[in-house]
Amino acid sequence: MSGVSGITELFRDETDPVRYIALQRAVDEPASDQLLDERETEVRDRTREVVACEVLPRAAALDRSHTFAHESYQALAAAGLGGLIFPRRWGGTEDTNVAYAMAMEEIAAGCPATSLVYMTQMHAAYPIWRAGSEQLASRLIPGLLDGTRYGSLAITEPEAGSDAAALRTRATAVRADGLLTGYRLSGSKTFITTGDRADVVICFATVDAARKRRGITALVVEGAADGLTRGRPFDKMGMHGSSTAELFFADVEVPLENLLGAEGEGWPIVTASVVKSRISAAAQGIGIARAVYTRTLSALHRLHGPALPDETTFALAELRGEILRGRLLLLAVAREVDRSESPAPGRIGIMKQSCTDLGWRAAVEATRLLGPFGDLADIGVERYLRDAKVTQIYDGTNEVQRLLIGRDIARSIGELV
Repeated sequence: MSGVSGITELFRDETDPVRYIALQRAVDEPASDQLLDERETEVRDRTREVVACEVLPRAAALDRSHTFAHESYQALAAAGLGGLIFPRRWGGTEDTNVAYAMAMEEIAAGCPATSLVYMTQMHAAYPIWRAGSEQLASRLIPGLLDGTRYGSLAITEPEAGSDAAALRTRATAVRADGLLTGYRLSGSKTFITTGDRADVVICFATVDAARKRRGITALVVEGAADGLTRGRPFDKMGMHGSSTAELFFADVEVPLENLLGAEGEGWPIVTASVVKSRISAAAQGIGIARAVYTRTLSALHRLHGPALPDETTFALAELRGEILRGRLLLLAVAREVDRSESPAPGRIGIMKQSCTDLGWRAAVEATRLLGPFGDLADIGVERYLRDAKVTQIYDGTNEVQRLLIGRDIARSIGELV
């Protein structure tokens, strides 16, 4: 068999659901599976089935066409997977963070871009649950979980990325007869996932830049608000099935009932939210690593038969061990978050940095092992390579994670001396 058409024919069944599920089961690791309870295993397996039938078959086409993964997310939501950690009264299933991490890993293994849409829905709903009124949560969260609304978390600005305390988007109090009635937002946000279509935007702004973190305030901006405009989605290296855009606020009126927490209490909401978002990013890293491992293993055997060179076998063995260690770390930290909503930032940082670095490193290694075939879209490793890079950047760059880890080390040593 020769030529591009021959290679295409060789890999034409890579999206067959039965084959896909069988391959994933073949590489499941008992060492990590034993850490899941019955319900968490059920969530993992159910997500894998939906991914195999509804997400994976669309993934390559979404990447080629830069089309938003609407149908893929709708399929996940229809399967009851859109609100795993949320209360039942809003359409959730009250599952653990471990179950959520396993679902995220499965979705990322099938289509990283779809997993980015999926996790952004949770990231937008979570602050409303934790800091919004019951009325606000009842009105907005069900739509985010069932896919009738899309949401965004708007933190990053052109001059404030990793340093959220440097935000310049301004929230000015609006009063009537001496009473606070709401806020007026002015400023801009950038690199906002799903920003071009979000119906619910969790916007972090400052009431007074001089107050730094103590001035940050969280507000829910609804998509039809006057004065809210959106930039054209960015053309990106990867994650083509997820959109990223700028948001512009020109005296956007936000009613008082859309305030999350109290004025100046936005920073604790940011820090609580990034715990969830970093579990999401870490799970993406493990899912990407597993995907490139299974695709490379399958491709090499299809191309060369059952007997692989020792160097290749050794490299695959090393990759398998790294993925298992990464998953064990992910599960351990997610379990800690289930037990305490305030885990040490250093441990969250270790998880996010290690797992997303693994996703990138595994994709680079898989490309190397495949040689000239690593660049072929039919095998798909090149797509995961492009998608993996941004996971090291968003939700706190991995350089920031190393800084947090270093501070945690210094604090621990300081307690001993």
